Amino acid sequence: MAIYHLRATMISRSAGRSATAAAAYRSAELIVDQRTGLAFDYRARGGVDHVETLAPADAPTWVQDRAALWNAVELAETRKNSQVAREVRVALPCELDATQRLQLVRDFCQREFVDRGMVADIALHAPGRDGDERNHHAHILLTTREIGPDGFTTKNRDWNAKELLEGWREAWARDT
Repeated sequence: MAIYHLRATMISRSAGRSATAAAAYRSAELIVDQRTGLAFDYRARGGVDHVETLAPADAPTWVQDRAALWNAVELAETRKNSQVAREVRVALPCELDATQRLQLVRDFCQREFVDRGMVADIALHAPGRDGDERNHHAHILLTTREIGPDGFTTKNRDWNAKELLEGWREAWARDT
């Protein structure tokens, strides 16, 4: 029987983290951070079943390019302690097949994040080779700024509300 799990954390510069590094790792891709010049290459990493980006309908087309998206996020932030992204990790019910797991995550992200104005970068991961074979899970990287036709605008501080996080947890528990 599926047991729900949702954990949300911030990716912030004050903790020495970057959105480009996080996106590269979760998607098993190469992303060069234009702000620092560092290359994050995780192409040899296995276990990533599916990646995709969901964005509001009026978002620019470049948000579908993962490197362009997360570099734009990094460039939009000017403070050394900026919160550059939010990560939501969810456990996926092992009773579902791959198609059902993907649809569950897509529907949840669209309703809870994208419809609010966030861009959601989704990576579905397979269970680890040495761990529990039922540990299908998803990493969802979210923007902290609203996006419009011309790119990122202001930070939406309402997205940091404890009540919103509790709502996401309730929604994920219900959905799973």
